[in-house]
Amino acid sequence: MRKVLIANRGEIARRIIRTCKLKGVATVAVYSDADKDLPYVREADEAVHIGPPPVPHSYLNVEAIIAAAKSTNADAIHPGYGLLSENEAFAQRVSDEGLVFIGPSPKVIGQMGDKLTARQIMQEAGVPVVPGCEEPVNTPDEAVEIVATIGYPIMLKASAGGGGIGMQICRDEQELRQAYQSAKGRAKAYFGNDAMYVEKYVERPHHIEVQIAGDEHGEVIHLLERECSIQRRHQKVLEESPSPFLDQTTREKLCQAAVQAAKAVGYTGVGTVEFIVDEDKNFYFLEMNTRLQVEHPVTEEMTGLDLVAMQLEIAKGNPLGIAQADVKALQHAIELRVYAEDPVSFMPSPGTIGLYQPPVLDFVRIDDGVEAGTQVTPFYDPMIAKVIVSGASREEAVVRAKEAMEKFQITGIKTNIPFLQEVLADERFTAGAYTTWFVQERVSK
Repeated sequence: MRKVLIANRGEIARRIIRTCKLKGVATVAVYSDADKDLPYVREADEAVHIGPPPVPHSYLNVEAIIAAAKSTNADAIHPGYGLLSENEAFAQRVSDEGLVFIGPSPKVIGQMGDKLTARQIMQEAGVPVVPGCEEPVNTPDEAVEIVATIGYPIMLKASAGGGGIGMQICRDEQELRQAYQSAKGRAKAYFGNDAMYVEKYVERPHHIEVQIAGDEHGEVIHLLERECSIQRRHQKVLEESPSPFLDQTTREKLCQAAVQAAKAVGYTGVGTVEFIVDEDKNFYFLEMNTRLQVEHPVTEEMTGLDLVAMQLEIAKGNPLGIAQADVKALQHAIELRVYAEDPVSFMPSPGTIGLYQPPVLDFVRIDDGVEAGTQVTPFYDPMIAKVIVSGASREEAVVRAKEAMEKFQITGIKTNIPFLQEVLADERFTAGAYTTWFVQERVSK
């Protein structure tokens, strides 16, 4: 592997470039008209323009990306996260063109991308899943009939969906009937697939995920867990590791279930198995993300491992080079996602960044994709930086996170920094006693 084209943008492209440089691997950036002045474009060894700002015409333009790889003689493509990272057809196309796709096989991406198929595979593998249906529900009447066997509340979900777009909580039959058609329409519009299914909704759960890595020689290990329960609209805002909620016995069972899940599909590469965990620490498979996660730096800072470097080595066909016994929680890590958004309404706040001064502290890592003068456009996700803070204990990490956010200065746009400061000051967060309802309960006060 001599040269990697990064089929992504912003902070994740910049982060991948950083590890490639350390590994002596050349990089190719791709960029739209809106991104031509971003730092990652000039930091890559080469950069290729792939189209106008809208993602269908640039970052989702498979032909343009493949052409960019061919014209620069890249021999591998790293998809980052989002965009084409979990697109089975893209992964297959990359392989068909004789290039290395840095991720799992197209088959695994397809299996895990369909939530119903993933449920069925996990059930067969003995991984706990949330009670629900195993086939798509085609009418509201079918959905009501299935719910009669599992009880309300339920989550109506798009089989091909991800994040908050394809999900809706229904607490009675009326809500289910009202939500069905609109949810089906959204699924068709966003994912091109309107298949829906229902699952029992776990009240006030924890969202905990396990980082896994598997090589082409059949070895699979876990890299411990991340607590991801601070969310707004089902999108994560703050993550930490280890989870303050888990006891050691549950942690071991959860991590082993993640390894079991990865082995069940012959997983190769770095990925994440997500679970929901109820108040009694019963856990259930939620989904498998067949890519690098936004919050991967939490695991990196906790374990001292470079996950992008692991991806590169696995993609080369090399063994993991690390045993399960070598994976340790060396310190506590917290990641705070800084968004260009109104801290009250959470609506995006595009504009031109004036002063941009991240905290410069020994215990802080900044993964960002912007600088002073960068124009934050409405075309892409409004996340502009990740602040990853480490400490010898959770208490120390929390204190340090507060200091980091106090010292982060951004002008010209609104950001969610005030909201993140409120989270860090909240007694429930300080105590580690929070669930996925944390943000909603704060907003409704």
